[in-house]
Amino acid sequence: MIGLAVVFLILALIAYILGARGIAGFSMEIAKWLVIIFIILAIISFFL
Repeated sequence: MIGLAVVFLILALIAYILGARGIAGFSMEIAKWLVIIFIILAIISFFL
């Protein structure tokens, strides 16, 4: 999961540099949600 978040973050940065603000924002949202899901799953697996 964290690998996918990094990929979407890099995609967002490249899109922002190239001027595609909409794609950059969308990729950043996906990366943010993947990191949140990763953290939640890590906490759950830590307690189990």
